[in-house]
Amino acid sequence: MIALLRVPLLFLAFLLINLALLVVCICRPFHKDNVHTAGKLYSLMAKIMGIKIVITKDDKVNETEPYVYIANHQNSYDIITICKAAMPGVVTIGKKSLKWIPIFGQIYWLSGNIMIDRKNSGRARNTLDIAANRIAKKSTSVWLFPEGTRSYGRGILPFKQGAFRLAKSTNEPVVMVTASNLHNKIKWNRWNNGIVLIDISAPQALTDEKTVKEWMHYFNGEMKQKFEALNTRVDELEKSE
Repeated sequence: MIALLRVPLLFLAFLLINLALLVVCICRPFHKDNVHTAGKLYSLMAKIMGIKIVITKDDKVNETEPYVYIANHQNSYDIITICKAAMPGVVTIGKKSLKWIPIFGQIYWLSGNIMIDRKNSGRARNTLDIAANRIAKKSTSVWLFPEGTRSYGRGILPFKQGAFRLAKSTNEPVVMVTASNLHNKIKWNRWNNGIVLIDISAPQALTDEKTVKEWMHYFNGEMKQKFEALNTRVDELEKSE
């Protein structure tokens, strides 16, 4: 019965949010804070889904400084959950095919996000050059999902090197954004679907003591540990409620 109420409410909220974002993006196309605004608005749907989102941010993260953000990518609910953690001045790197989704695709493009053509390796490398340019000229932060695909309950998948090559070439620190487990967490007929914890870790510069590949493996291990710690904490919090 709850699903019968939740589905139309979610559809209506998604429609209204997209219309509001479209107006914002048309009024200020490619503005540096459009992605931040979108993340905040999409996260409003968490209440309809019965999710409580709790974000903790390390004090060393300065919202005015450019970083390379890396985040875990779990499923379609990410737009409601982890995207809430997008800081002001951040853009994402996403699939070029997203722009063909009606309304949402146009919002994604007008938000200033960088499109990548994964089917063309040459163009994909050029996208990283564009991102590096954006960081250098506009002090923009870039958000990537280094797993390259949704994990769908498989934990933290192996990383690809792109995010770390970008951080190395721009000399910007990496900030790790980790969300607790979302797999099988949301039940449409359950009103309270619990807590999602999101951690924004301290910036870490990529020094010469490790190669790009070694940094990739290092952060993969760090995110796995953080993911498990967050899941343990969620279990504790939900049991105490």
